[in-house]
Amino acid sequence: MPVVRSSEGVVHEIHGARFVSYASPLRGSRELCAWRGEIPAGTRAPAHTVDREEIFHLLAGELLMTLDDRTERIAPGDTVIVTPGTTLTVENPTDDTAVSWVTTSIGLRAKLADGTTLAPPWAN
Repeated sequence: MPVVRSSEGVVHEIHGARFVSYASPLRGSRELCAWRGEIPAGTRAPAHTVDREEIFHLLAGELLMTLDDRTERIAPGDTVIVTPGTTLTVENPTDDTAVSWVTTSIGLRAKLADGTTLAPPWAN
């Protein structure tokens, strides 16, 4: 039984946010990736379009999440289902770090508005 201890998360930082990876092919996962996202106060991630479904669950803090043209304020315990082809923007307008748990299938790609494609290591 693969067990990944909290101290064994692999840390990645991009666009002012921190992603701590716990489940990925490098950890023995065959289908899913999962990570903790830490979005500091005042951070606004660039808009990006995802090619796989993501399940985004907020653990602490508050966020504004925009899916295509619809913005929702989410609070701890809220879950957002991001479908493939959706353009996503995440913003933390508060004074506290927001913490989330995100799950997706292996191989996620995200396309930025400038056409750049990212293959985030925490989701591959």
